[in-house]
Amino acid sequence: MPSFPAPTVLQGHHVRLEPLALHHVPALFQAGGDDDEVWRWLSRPTPHSEDELRAIVSQHIEEVDAGKRLSFAVTSRDQDTAIGTTNLHSWNQPHDRVEIGGTWFGRRWWRTAANTETKLLTMTHAFETLGFTAVVWRIDVGNIRSQEAIVRVGARLQARLPAALVRHDGTPRDLLLYAMHQDDWAAAKARLVDRLARG
Repeated sequence: MPSFPAPTVLQGHHVRLEPLALHHVPALFQAGGDDDEVWRWLSRPTPHSEDELRAIVSQHIEEVDAGKRLSFAVTSRDQDTAIGTTNLHSWNQPHDRVEIGGTWFGRRWWRTAANTETKLLTMTHAFETLGFTAVVWRIDVGNIRSQEAIVRVGARLQARLPAALVRHDGTPRDLLLYAMHQDDWAAAKARLVDRLARG
């Protein structure tokens, strides 16, 4: 059985993942908090002020305190500032699986080493430290960029989930369920490490 997740710091060469806190809000808002394209496929509307983003972060912190998720601020080590977030949540101990979600970066960090290393750090933590046997992602059917990114890592499409959630505007949200199992992790990790080495 996986150990129960606890807040921690995950250190990489390009980014540091640290427990999400309210002091990250100003930097996160500057990175992409008011960018509709950044928030387009997330379950919450674009926060148009630091106060709105602070409310989102506060809710995540409450869920961390309740043992429902791990929320990380992704911090650029070069700039020593928060550039996005990612989460581990919905762990299912009888089935030893965990979901990665709520991941976003300011637009200038899309398809960069920061994004690649965040995947490497979160998946290494899930598989190797916490001992989960599967990692899953639920991605909006319209979010082609994220679907392609997770397939490049080695995740496989498992199912389509019609009207699995409701968007903030009240419309139904179809999701695609992707998964990676522990048997596939070594090859996926090697791909991520090689991609980082190539820059």
